[in-house]
Amino acid sequence: MNKVALSFKLNGRNVSVEVSPNTLLVDLLRENLGLTGTKVGCREGECGSCTVLLDGIPINSCLLPALKVADRSVTTIEGLVGEDGQLHPLQQAFMIEGAAQCGFCTPGMIMNAKALLDENAEPDDAEIRHALSGTLCRCTGYRKIVQAVVTASQMKKS
Repeated sequence: MNKVALSFKLNGRNVSVEVSPNTLLVDLLRENLGLTGTKVGCREGECGSCTVLLDGIPINSCLLPALKVADRSVTTIEGLVGEDGQLHPLQQAFMIEGAAQCGFCTPGMIMNAKALLDENAEPDDAEIRHALSGTLCRCTGYRKIVQAVVTASQMKKS
């Protein structure tokens, strides 16, 4: 199959690659660009482990053809780490609160939580649970995950 040129912004940097027209974004990120923080779970848009931000909006990268991100901005879990290696407040809060068990859902949870906190700096528990509802965790009861988002919102205020 013929490859197509694709240019977009990835984690703040301009990227140009050649992809097959049927390549999904999750596969481009993991296999072609080596960003394995975005997980592959169900490949049906049900589990949310592949969540990335597209122009600031959380999307399931397992459903999106890579060519749909042309001239747009994609942020992955790797893009949250500062240039100095400093973790994002959400990443720090997940560690502080012990919000990751096996860690498979964690990137999706954090990316959904980032989109929420970018829109609402002080969400209540119901808003947090709603924002995270598209990402499934098989290990926890979500209590520590919700608390981590609360903690991150408090860290961002200080």
